[in-house]
Amino acid sequence: MILPGGEWPRVARLDIIPDIDERMLEIYSNPVRLGYFLAIRELVGEGNDQFVDDMFSSNDGRLLIVSRPSLADVVAIDIARGEIVWRFVVDGQRSDHMAISPDGTQVAVSASTGNVVHILDMETGEEVGRFESGDSPHENNYSADGELIYHASIGLVYTPADDPSADSSKGERYFQIVDAKTNEILERIDMGQKLDEAGYPNMSSAVRPMALSPDERYVYFQVSFFHGFVEYDFKRDRVTRVARLPIADEIKDMPEEQYLLDSAHHGIAMNGAGTRLCVAGTMSDYAAIVSRKSFRHKRIETGEKPYWSTTSANGRHCYVSWSGTDSISVISYRKRKEIAQIPVGDHPQRVRTGKVRRSWLEAIPEP
Repeated sequence: MILPGGEWPRVARLDIIPDIDERMLEIYSNPVRLGYFLAIRELVGEGNDQFVDDMFSSNDGRLLIVSRPSLADVVAIDIARGEIVWRFVVDGQRSDHMAISPDGTQVAVSASTGNVVHILDMETGEEVGRFESGDSPHENNYSADGELIYHASIGLVYTPADDPSADSSKGERYFQIVDAKTNEILERIDMGQKLDEAGYPNMSSAVRPMALSPDERYVYFQVSFFHGFVEYDFKRDRVTRVARLPIADEIKDMPEEQYLLDSAHHGIAMNGAGTRLCVAGTMSDYAAIVSRKSFRHKRIETGEKPYWSTTSANGRHCYVSWSGTDSISVISYRKRKEIAQIPVGDHPQRVRTGKVRRSWLEAIPEP
């Protein structure tokens, strides 16, 4: 856990798996669960257990809500006490990306093998709603007013058939707009079809991370196998631009079957002013700050295998996780360069800004 300012010092660490002995006993006694546990370690985790995929703090800074893919659950941890307050087991065998509603009352979590998104009560962990997804539900984002959920499924990223001619083997992949009050799917969009209509054939329908413009008219998103991102206009219901970013020389001839979980780029965020994007060029080992107007970019190469981008609470910095070198970069949108790097644990993925209580911070002993 780090705080912005100064040298971005680490102020505390939280144990996200205080119940690991109990969970492992359950896993070892269930052959199906054990199979998925080991597969998650080798595939998604690249040899690391995925005990944390995503996390959000409650608006009052009391709870940390964490999805734990290897354990197929979501837990709420009391930050001050380090204890699990509630636990929810997702449908299927793996929990994935989450989103928190702006009012802090609900959290949406993708159950990646259950093909459903659970809506949980933040305080109790009880399911208060759900909606269906395509294969492998992935990213979730609430609208600023909390009325909508923007959701995407990525399909079967584990299949070896990655040539465009075998695209149908990836399953159903949709971008969905969901009514956050009723959980009704208001619109379901095949972005691969929209790309084809805009003159970009043979691109994947699998929408990876996304970033919404401040007015929420445009969404910027990455798709499987593509080095760059796409701009989609909700009002005109069409792809308006595609940004192609550089491919590292060492992977130009790499078969798509060797791409990490079908990702070429995985991580995109936008600054508070809505003028620049921060992109993680996963397979090419760089992050980039990109002008939203011109798509001109500047690369930052200070780690290996970047896998997520998050904008700071003040909108001025981008946090990029380097999953290959176990660190997080703090990148200035204005200066377009790294201003700090923070060593973290094994294989970092999601980075989120959050809140904690001042009384808890003040009680932490000086290092």
